[in-house]
Amino acid sequence: MRLKSKTALVTAAGQGIGRASALALAAQGAQVWATDLNPRLLDGYDGIANVRTAPLDVLDKAAIERLVAQLPALDVLFNCAGFVHNGTILQATDEEWDFAFNLNVRSQFWAIQAALPRMLANRGGQGGGSIINMASVCGSLKGLPSRFIYGASKAAVVGLTKSVAADFVGRGIRCNAIAPGTVDTPSLAERINSYDDPAEARKNFVARQPMGRLAQAHEIAPIVVYLASDESVFATGQVFSVDGGMTI
Repeated sequence: MRLKSKTALVTAAGQGIGRASALALAAQGAQVWATDLNPRLLDGYDGIANVRTAPLDVLDKAAIERLVAQLPALDVLFNCAGFVHNGTILQATDEEWDFAFNLNVRSQFWAIQAALPRMLANRGGQGGGSIINMASVCGSLKGLPSRFIYGASKAAVVGLTKSVAADFVGRGIRCNAIAPGTVDTPSLAERINSYDDPAEARKNFVARQPMGRLAQAHEIAPIVVYLASDESVFATGQVFSVDGGMTI
């Protein structure tokens, strides 16, 4: 049990990478608080002894602060919530830009700001904790067509991650980001189904993956477990690409 003594908070844990990661953390012994905007998506955790669930709107700063305050402890924060907008800069609207930066970036800012005092108080005030942010291969690592807003917001996540890591590297806090390639999740299925030709759209998504297939959510979860564990104790301020070769 690599995480037996740790308490982890996971956002967007109702499905996809968030759910796979929450289950993987729990399987390694962590006490997991799985949250999601849609509480019905959390029903599948019933019966898992070391998983607690709670509805959480990560666009509500006060709600984040209330939830963090009620946790008995906090060692790991996985900021997984996010949204993908389609289109170039010429198609982008101010409303889409604001929504993406609020959900993909500001929610992480708020969650980290709420979590840090708890983590700094760990180990009798010596501090200790791992913050894991969801970035993307799209952004500072690679430009992808028709992902202007998304890429800009995920590049901001990388900057946020490195800044937090630099400020608290001597206080027992580690902050890293994960940059997946294209992952076969319910949210991807929704985007694919919005195309005029979903079959062709899926084919195009697969074609940009050098391995010739999409990732599965459970293939991203192990890096979350690694970063949550003491095995990664010397890693901070890094972006871990799990992209099937997209950035080779």
